[in-house]
Amino acid sequence: MRLKDHIAIITGGASGIGRASVELFAAEGARVAIVDRDDSTFDALAALDAGRDMIRAYKADVADVAAADRIVDEIRRAWGKIDILVTAAGISVGKRLGDTTPDEWRQVLEVNLGGTYRWVRAILPVMLEQKAGAIVTVGSQLSTAGGKSNAAYVTSKGAIHSLTRSVALDYVQFGIRCNCVAPGGTDTPLLANAFARSARPDKARRELTARHAMQRLAKPQEIAQGILYLASPESSFVTGTQLVIDGGWLAA
Repeated sequence: MRLKDHIAIITGGASGIGRASVELFAAEGARVAIVDRDDSTFDALAALDAGRDMIRAYKADVADVAAADRIVDEIRRAWGKIDILVTAAGISVGKRLGDTTPDEWRQVLEVNLGGTYRWVRAILPVMLEQKAGAIVTVGSQLSTAGGKSNAAYVTSKGAIHSLTRSVALDYVQFGIRCNCVAPGGTDTPLLANAFARSARPDKARRELTARHAMQRLAKPQEIAQGILYLASPESSFVTGTQLVIDGGWLAA
């Protein structure tokens, strides 16, 4: 098992890429703490645990500073350490800049970028004490390629990429690695909601699918495999990088 005896926290772990990562990490032997404001799938994920105290679920908003500090402390006390943080929580409103209200702008940046900042900040004291840790942030291929009608989301993902590199350089001497995974279009509830906002959802899906060289969307499990690599000892010489998993989007 690639994560035997590892302790991980995954934000946004109730659905999409986060949920796929929870399931994969658990299968690879990790104890996993799920953090999400939507608890509708917690029972199903807890069923993977089968009473072994390998999975714990916390209903919390990643914008809540106090919740981040509290949950990190609870997990450290319960399980003794925290080896991995994955920041997969994210939202999108799907609008051009001029159509994005100030409240929508703040909300997207607060969850995507602010949530990444808060959880990395909360985990750092634990990893500094351990002199070890792996942080995996979730960006997007759009942080490099750009994208239409998604100004706040694209901005947040570009900032996450930059933050990842800063954290990597600031804490490398303490044994802490920080990397970013940049998915292409992935078949998740977040993307389904984006299609639903379109006047012609089926057309929007076809067009996005065709933009990938592989002519399909990613499965969440495919992105989770990249996250697993960056979180595991297999990537021990990797920090400050962005792993693009985009079905050939940038190459095309």
